[in-house]
Amino acid sequence: MTRPHPAELFELTENGQLLSPTLQTPALRYLDGSIIDWLQEEANERERINIRRAQHGVRGLLLPWFDAARMWLVVILTGFGIGLTGGWLDVLVKWLGDLREGRCSYGFFYTQVTCCSSVKPGEACTEWRTWSEFLGVGPVLAQSLLHSFVYVSLAVVFAGSAAVLVKSYAPYAFHTGIPEIKAILGGYVLTAFLTPWTLFIKAIGLALAVASGLSLGKEGPLVHVACCMANILSDFFKQFRNNEAQKRKLLAAAAAAGVSVAFGSPLGGVLFGLEELATFANESEVMWRGFVASAVAAVSLQWVDPFGTSKLVLFQVTNGSDTWRAFELIPWVTLGVIGGILGSILIKLNVEAALYRRSSALNDWPVLEVIGVSAITAAISYLVVFSRVQASELVANLFQECDPTKIDYHGLCNPTAMWENVFLLVLTAAIKVLLTAWTFGMMIPAGIFLPTIAIGACLGRAVGLLTQGLHRAYPKAWIFLSCPPDLSMRCVSPGFYAVIGASAMLAGVTRMTISLVVILFELTGALSHVLPIMISVMTAKWVGDAFGKDGGIYAVWIAMRGYPWLPPTNFRDNGETGAQLMQPLERLVVIEDEQETVADLDTLLNDHNFHGFPVVRRQEFLGFVTRDKLRIALAPYLAEENADRLKRCVFSQRSSTSAEEQIDLSSLIEEAVLQLRPDVPKELVVSMFQKFNLRRIIFTTRGKLTGMVTLSDVVSLLTCNFPHTAALAPGERRSWG
Repeated sequence: MTRPHPAELFELTENGQLLSPTLQTPALRYLDGSIIDWLQEEANERERINIRRAQHGVRGLLLPWFDAARMWLVVILTGFGIGLTGGWLDVLVKWLGDLREGRCSYGFFYTQVTCCSSVKPGEACTEWRTWSEFLGVGPVLAQSLLHSFVYVSLAVVFAGSAAVLVKSYAPYAFHTGIPEIKAILGGYVLTAFLTPWTLFIKAIGLALAVASGLSLGKEGPLVHVACCMANILSDFFKQFRNNEAQKRKLLAAAAAAGVSVAFGSPLGGVLFGLEELATFANESEVMWRGFVASAVAAVSLQWVDPFGTSKLVLFQVTNGSDTWRAFELIPWVTLGVIGGILGSILIKLNVEAALYRRSSALNDWPVLEVIGVSAITAAISYLVVFSRVQASELVANLFQECDPTKIDYHGLCNPTAMWENVFLLVLTAAIKVLLTAWTFGMMIPAGIFLPTIAIGACLGRAVGLLTQGLHRAYPKAWIFLSCPPDLSMRCVSPGFYAVIGASAMLAGVTRMTISLVVILFELTGALSHVLPIMISVMTAKWVGDAFGKDGGIYAVWIAMRGYPWLPPTNFRDNGETGAQLMQPLERLVVIEDEQETVADLDTLLNDHNFHGFPVVRRQEFLGFVTRDKLRIALAPYLAEENADRLKRCVFSQRSSTSAEEQIDLSSLIEEAVLQLRPDVPKELVVSMFQKFNLRRIIFTTRGKLTGMVTLSDVVSLLTCNFPHTAALAPGERRSWG
């Protein structure tokens, strides 16, 4: 089959512009649930650039600048937008959360921090009043009943409102959104997930859900919000609207900006992209865009200053001592082991809760479930002092070291109440594990970063108090010889143990490593303590992987939802070949050249929902044709009165049928189809899918079709160890090849 000369692929229009026949065809819109064709999208982008370069004069000089300007405009506006949104969400969450406990005497819309901003440190704030003080309730019993009633009632109202908004107006605004973002960046098409309405409901519902006191956070959902912003902005420009691959590179940069705002960690956002998003690793320019977006987002958040502390996050602290002792490695490694084990337990509990929710009556009453869980959470939290406050405030206090000039947070610095504090901290962590396992997956926006950090901080502070108590009880023991002889000088810093516990627990749940260390370092500002954080994260990661090869909470949800996402793991075979992975020829739906009529092909397209079909002639492989191109090409011949319905379709120029009796569809054949021998190693096949964003690989032997491997086959291989794959899939699983 002869191919046209490259010069023949272009033609001149009446005004002298160069036009490609490929671009004259209406752009094919991907359907939800499908996978973009990366190779075709990249080819279209190269063709667009070639046409742009063919322009002469001033237009030819300015077009590249305009393209770059549009791209950077979207990146910068996304960073600026998510920075402002994240800052004002923090303010809204703080105000709604404070409203559950009281109000400012001189302004209803003031948070407690703003209301008491004029009060000097150590002095009591008389401007902030509890509801009993504001309403003039005197008896102690009546005060307690009023406080608990308002606390629980507002929690139910906030959480129920968030659930109603999500269920009624934007179902894709529920959950964290990171599993879907990872799948979308891998090529999955989910248009409704990034709409303006989803953005609005996600932001409002997130503020209400977090303020309700449910065991969830806003950090993960901010990544979804940032990607929605980038998608909306990119749709204003044709170069992104008509190219899904280029749009996904912008979404990757937006995801980094979302992490930057969530944690006040611009470097952590970039490293999160490198570690968690394959698009970052494959494209250096994407990392640069993510860096700029993260920096702009952090500057915008700093400008908003939501907490009035000139800090990017509420729990940003600086450790009181830059010195750590070798004996502390023992409790720190112990925290790493606890984080890995407890993280795996939390993942398993969350999976069981999600499966029960899907198979029970709760699946039909998601709003009632949210209302019930919020009432239970609020009632339990009100009884336990450490869980009564917002999780961010709890973490901020647990990270703080004891300072005589500051208020002692519920007696944490009281050495005589050590065992009581340890009991309450462990109890708080246990309650949050159970509540988080159930809450993460309900019909509300919910992140898992903050509750996980709170669980780890509670356990870390408890271990720190025990270590400090042991030192005070046996100051002359050989293990404490490195401590200062003066007991009035601090040797053990329980606040930093909370940081270690938080990092270990977060690593055990998400299995993040490098980006997690940088995020925690940016939160604490303690450069000398990066090594202990690395040790705890490393230990938690190893222990978590030993207890389950699930890859973390996000990988588990991707598998349960049935998304076509390939984890970046190094697959190793046991001497198996591609022939053991491929679908053999007998199980494939193929198109026989010169044997199929237009009506036959129409029936084939209606009966099978595959992305495309191999074309053969007596088993000789001729090429691959996609269903979208085939559907468009056959449309003119499918009219009832059209006699061409019975004509045979030819996909090769080596046809024995006369031209009058055939319909030439040879132009539909895909030009770039990767072919391998069936005896290549299986791990090579998997690696090619991971690195080249392939949808399929054709296996041939001496030019004859032997079989085919699609993306769905590789996804099934890499998730076969997880027993609940696609258990929460929205519909019937399909082949993405």
